[in-house]
Amino acid sequence: MTSNTRGKSRTPRSDDGGEGKEYVGFATLPNQVHRKSVKKGFDFTLMVAGESGLGKSTLVNSLFLTDLHKDRKLLTAEERISQTVEITKHTVDIEEKGVKLKLTIVDTPGFGDAVNNVDCWRPITDYIEQQFEQYFRDESGLNRKNIQDNRVHCCLYFIPPFGHGLRPVDVEFMKALQNKVNVVPLISKADCLTPNEIRRLKDRVRAEIDTYGIKAYQFPDCDSDEDEEAKQKDRELKESTPFAVIGSNMVVEARGQKVRGRLYPWGIVEVENPSHCDFVKLRTMLIRTHMHDLKDITCDCHYENYRAQCIHTMTSKMSADKRVESPVPIMPLSTPDVETEKLIKKKDAELRRMQEMLQKMQQQMQHEQNL
Repeated sequence: MTSNTRGKSRTPRSDDGGEGKEYVGFATLPNQVHRKSVKKGFDFTLMVAGESGLGKSTLVNSLFLTDLHKDRKLLTAEERISQTVEITKHTVDIEEKGVKLKLTIVDTPGFGDAVNNVDCWRPITDYIEQQFEQYFRDESGLNRKNIQDNRVHCCLYFIPPFGHGLRPVDVEFMKALQNKVNVVPLISKADCLTPNEIRRLKDRVRAEIDTYGIKAYQFPDCDSDEDEEAKQKDRELKESTPFAVIGSNMVVEARGQKVRGRLYPWGIVEVENPSHCDFVKLRTMLIRTHMHDLKDITCDCHYENYRAQCIHTMTSKMSADKRVESPVPIMPLSTPDVETEKLIKKKDAELRRMQEMLQKMQQQMQHEQNL
């Protein structure tokens, strides 16, 4: 006689057969993912762009407590006149509490330093697309498990503090990169301005970003199940953009404590003091709360757009090659070659499959844009 157990609850059993003890099941999956991720490590590529002398290298050293430009040679004014934009990479392995991070800093010396800055952002956009192309090739190859991700996940763009908002080169740069990378605008060397001046400059930059239709990085909305403290911090981050930042490689003494800051005749500016600048908010956004979101947007949005464009180009080329390789036969009554006919059918099937894939990707992208 069989018993019907439908609708009845059963007491979970542990591995040793006892009842009422701790149940080990799929609830341990997050721990497994955590251990695997920590063992594998993480990678993040950060690009810094802006004119020379705005504190890009100093800010990066302050963010990650390292010195990436110890052997750098500073150019003279005459050398910078003819300098073109170049790309330099610095990779450093950082470990904190057993978690390893492979950090790649992409610097762009020479940007905006020349007399004629027409298309000075072209080497930067070319570099970003080259990383997309390399990832696309690796993804289409045989060894897809060990792909090295060198795609640029975030670009910190430094805006000079001594001005009245965005300059034409700032607008053109952010427009050129807005669909290729997450652009985070910063107001550099905020200790040059008073609090009221910083507030007015922030309002001016935000208004001009909206006016020119620049798509800077948008912070994701906080989850509904988050507590009120987390929601308040999320609102403060959004209201602080563009971040007014200060960097320093010096450790000074303030109020009997050793702090990272800058010493002036009238006092000390503390880098990690929220009342002095937005350095802590930038570090919180970049490292603690939104690093994974920056990587997700790079993969799901910017790279997918590039990938869809590549597939569209490939299908168009295949269609053109097919028309060239299939001329009208001179003798219509002759019997076609069986192998040639099979090859044409195979190419037709592959072309239809790629066109259907492209159509689905375009529909998905259109759906995400509507959301």
